[in-house]
Amino acid sequence: MASETPAQTAGNLPPEPSPAKRKRLKECFEYGNRIAAQENFDYAADVYTECVVGEPGNALYVQAFLTNLKKKYNNNKRGKGLGFLKLTPIKAALRKAIHAKDWVSVFKTGAEALKINPWDTGVLTALSEACDQCGFHEAQLVYLKMALDANPKDVEMCRRCAKTLAELGLYDQAIAMWHKVEQLRPNDPEAPKAVADLAVRKTIEAGGYDKEGESRRRIEAAGGSVSSTEALSRKDRLEMEIKRQPNNLTLYVELAELYVREDDYARAEQLMAKAYEVTKDVSAKEKLEDIQLRRLRQELADAEKQYRSSPNEKTKERLVAAQKALWAKELEVYRDRVERFPNNLSFRFELGVRYQLNEMYEEAIKQYQQAQSDPRRKGLCLLNLGQCFEKIGQHRLAIKHFEDAIQEISDRDADNKKRALYAAAVLAYRLKDYRRAEQHASALAAMDYSYRNIGELLDRIAKRLEAEKAGTAEEAVEVELPPGQDEE
Repeated sequence: MASETPAQTAGNLPPEPSPAKRKRLKECFEYGNRIAAQENFDYAADVYTECVVGEPGNALYVQAFLTNLKKKYNNNKRGKGLGFLKLTPIKAALRKAIHAKDWVSVFKTGAEALKINPWDTGVLTALSEACDQCGFHEAQLVYLKMALDANPKDVEMCRRCAKTLAELGLYDQAIAMWHKVEQLRPNDPEAPKAVADLAVRKTIEAGGYDKEGESRRRIEAAGGSVSSTEALSRKDRLEMEIKRQPNNLTLYVELAELYVREDDYARAEQLMAKAYEVTKDVSAKEKLEDIQLRRLRQELADAEKQYRSSPNEKTKERLVAAQKALWAKELEVYRDRVERFPNNLSFRFELGVRYQLNEMYEEAIKQYQQAQSDPRRKGLCLLNLGQCFEKIGQHRLAIKHFEDAIQEISDRDADNKKRALYAAAVLAYRLKDYRRAEQHASALAAMDYSYRNIGELLDRIAKRLEAEKAGTAEEAVEVELPPGQDEE
């Protein structure tokens, strides 16, 4: 990490955005969020680029920009096919801008390069260096973590990340990153010393032993302001900034995320509820809902863990209650989002799943029938439609949708392909269409003979076919239906 401060760094530094420009970038960012939610990733990337270039030190903008690109490329870790051909001239321009210390051009050119391959470690490193030179350490950390996502065993990147975390006062994370350096390079001379130094700094800050930190606490207690923000933790700085800029949603979101990382969901929810009340911004409401869902999922995970370690009626009741609470909240959230974005087929699919989980099958059918227009989810929609039709007693419709799902679902999606084959085989058996049942059961057995009770089902089908051939009748044998998505 460079030792120069921004004031000492020569070159073209990005100007501080004016209040008017910051407001426009915020509106641009919120629009980008809505576009990204509709999975229009290319357009969202262009919108986010304007935000990242306009305010390169805003870590929230950088994070949203990279997250959108990861979704665009399905997290393939290589970006656009043959993208290196387009990247060559862009990276040449990037090197030229770095040599000239034209950091404004570095951010512009780097953003364009990342739209082709967001995992290019050379580009990410260049952008992290530009952030370091400009004092944008939060944004720098986002670029470094993306580079680590591309190559988790890059020792130098781990080292850079550890130093940036320490710069931000995130001592536990910095220590963990230095330990990773030790694992990757056991004899590294810098790592043990850095861990020891950080442990001391953490103890001093936590105990309030530093004079500057104690002075800060006295000033704040007296209702005054702090002249130097260097003595403040990141949470302290954000809280002070929110008091100064109560309508700046970005500050609320960043502080809420810090609370969530500490599992302090109550404070995070309270903060985002206040943000929505103050800003009336729908993004604040969505963030609040996301935090509530994360809390409920964590509670469900805790209940599952407790039930596995101590299975009894009490822990089972807690597990069921946690599951129902999550499903109910998810239903509320996705119902609201479908109302706001009626053309977003992803939201419709998710709403259909929540209706199905809550045993509201006719409502689920309506959502799946619209969501199946999305070719990426058509097969799964057909499978879930079959399950819902079976639940309401429409067996002929159910088996038709199971068979359509078998044709639609790719062999690469083996799990759902097997679910569809099993569902079709079992339902055909119950409808006494044994030839049809044999066809689907045999196809499933060819894929995975160990799948559930497929061997037993084939034996029963064979006996039925023999009985039909012999002209005899046997008493129907019940076969367990496959669990619906609500049971998986």
